[in-house]
Amino acid sequence: MKLPFKVDLKDKVVVVTGAAGVLMSEMSKALASCGAKVALLDINLDGAQKYADEIGENAIAVKCNCLDKQSIIEAKSIINDAFGSVNFLINGAGGNSPKATCDNEYMVPDLDDDVKSFFKLDESALRFVFDLNITSAFLVTQVFAQDMVKTGGNIINISSMNAFRPLTKIPAYSAAKAGISNFTQWLAVHFAPCNIRCNAIAPGFFASNQNRELLFNKDGTPTSRTHKILEATPQKRLGEISDLIGTLLWLSCDEASGFVTGSIIAVDGGFAAYSGV
Repeated sequence: MKLPFKVDLKDKVVVVTGAAGVLMSEMSKALASCGAKVALLDINLDGAQKYADEIGENAIAVKCNCLDKQSIIEAKSIINDAFGSVNFLINGAGGNSPKATCDNEYMVPDLDDDVKSFFKLDESALRFVFDLNITSAFLVTQVFAQDMVKTGGNIINISSMNAFRPLTKIPAYSAAKAGISNFTQWLAVHFAPCNIRCNAIAPGFFASNQNRELLFNKDGTPTSRTHKILEATPQKRLGEISDLIGTLLWLSCDEASGFVTGSIIAVDGGFAAYSGV
């Protein structure tokens, strides 16, 4: 990986949740390249192990269900034994569910019966989306921030540009990410006396395993939704994973961003700033 710049993270023990995913795995690689010891947590151990193997001796993969507090506690024990006390956490676990996604952008009275409208969204899927994004961040932070209270630390949550403006079709995910941004600000205030900084990165549209089918047709051409995204993005492109790394490294470095806490940093090509006019 080519980094835009390097920071000194040799004393950092970093926990990354959702580390088997595209974005979180690349963040893990970037932090390890700067000298951090990185624990890649995911319920998909094989996926996390693949990326840990690519990083090498500065990384371990740990199977963890971020909705099960006992699983998180067990993961922490493994990490403490391998690397010592944790002083850096990235809450990257999250995602959406097709069952919590509407088929239509707008409600109209005469929708066909086979259209999945707002009224047909699955209750269990709604709860799953909130739990996967919000509850996981609560539980993981409860466990790992205990290592930081006496020594200080750094927490970076992964929000989304739809926390600023909700996207059509995905009400649960938009609301959950808005909750992550709010939770980030709450944590920043609560932990300020302990010298724990807490910020969030809010990515715009990036092609990942979760959303690739929404963004591209089977023949690789952009979907109609992607065309709308690009029309509303002043830079007229989707994000590349490398676009996130500079912001990550800046927030990771106490010397560079030591007075930054409670901030939600949009990396979205201007999407959240564009009014459409």
